[in-house]
Amino acid sequence: MPNSMAGRLSVCVNFKVHLPVFSRPVILTILFVLALASLAAGLMFGSVDLPLPKVIQSLLSRSMTGLDAEIVLQLRLPRVLSAFACGGLLALAGALLQVLLRNPLADPYILGVSGGASVAALGGMMLGLAWPGVNLLALAGALLAIGMVFALSFEGGIWDMRRLILTGVVLSAGFGAVISLMLVLAPSMQVQGMLFWLMGDMSHASRPLLAWLTMLVVAGLAMWQARSLNVLSLGELKAKTLGVAVVPLQIGIYFLAAMATAAAVMEAGAIGFVGLVVPHMVRLLGVSDYRWLIPMSLMLGGGFLTFADTLARTLAAPTQLPVGVLTALIGVPTLLLLLRKAR
Repeated sequence: MPNSMAGRLSVCVNFKVHLPVFSRPVILTILFVLALASLAAGLMFGSVDLPLPKVIQSLLSRSMTGLDAEIVLQLRLPRVLSAFACGGLLALAGALLQVLLRNPLADPYILGVSGGASVAALGGMMLGLAWPGVNLLALAGALLAIGMVFALSFEGGIWDMRRLILTGVVLSAGFGAVISLMLVLAPSMQVQGMLFWLMGDMSHASRPLLAWLTMLVVAGLAMWQARSLNVLSLGELKAKTLGVAVVPLQIGIYFLAAMATAAAVMEAGAIGFVGLVVPHMVRLLGVSDYRWLIPMSLMLGGGFLTFADTLARTLAAPTQLPVGVLTALIGVPTLLLLLRKAR
């Protein structure tokens, strides 16, 4: 890779922006309250708006029956929980990859995981499989992409970050070409569903348990290694000098981020900008310590995607919009602002 490109890829993660300074517990508390507010809004609003007391009554009273209880328990609650878990997973993956690659522009899809999952999922749709089968194929495609990137970038005990990025970018481009070909060859009746999946679609998210378990496992393991992540953010050489086992830590970060990305893609399709923008939003609040950055990113990412999915269900109700469109519409100007301040 040319030196100029290598320099651009090694941009320092921790740029500073002058914003009001709050204590970390206060920031975490605010983000927790906002996350709860996004969950409540997701349960209240939709094609049929429900008051908060009715939502609370439906959640607490198991014996309650009727249309309102069915809307809350059967339709909105699984979707809201899935949206929060997917947002948290993508934000965690973004935060981990940005310290792994020492690149503030790294996001969960830079390694080709989304492309592999998309090709497999679209293939399942073309074969007419039901959504559980499509989700399993998406998981298989994501795991295949994870294995390919790892095998091509890690060799002989040497971990090459530039090779890792290049491998992911090249695979993503190849998967993108295959996706375009599949969209051209697919029957017209299937194209809309395929496009919705590619833009992020929470309408089929009905089993949030796996996504939540994955999110908690990834967050727990990342918190366990938070001090090592802080040292690694200073550079590989300094981390080795301070006694950190750099290569095993990097491998662990890679697989944690890949696992989080695969779980989110399997549940909701390819949703962009969450993993890229959310960790930067937390850093703009003056937080760079991973002992605080990880839970804050989880809260903000989960609340952000839940809020975006609520908008996707309500803006053009009863028509539902792909949630990835709204995350992009919110994320693009935010990213441009971040790039301007980073420059």
